[in-house]
Amino acid sequence: MKDYFVYILASRKNGTLYVGVTNDIERRMYEHKSKFTRGFTQKYSVNKLVYIEMFTEVYDAIYREKQLKKWKRQWKIDLIKRNNPDWNDLFLL
Repeated sequence: MKDYFVYILASRKNGTLYVGVTNDIERRMYEHKSKFTRGFTQKYSVNKLVYIEMFTEVYDAIYREKQLKKWKRQWKIDLIKRNNPDWNDLFLL
């Protein structure tokens, strides 16, 4: 059985946010932290994992990612604050 992860990255506390989904959180975080993949997260230095959810069904993970992407910024900030009030990096290499 494979696990899928929906995650939120931040550039810093209350900084730029990014919502993503992956089936390999270690690989994906390595890509973000090493700025391996060109794009939004590289451009804005968004590489601090501040929120994560795990799913066993890919469709559930994709649905949740799309749901979070539609949320207002403040709702995402509130979600992070409830689960990670200090905005600690949940993934350290």
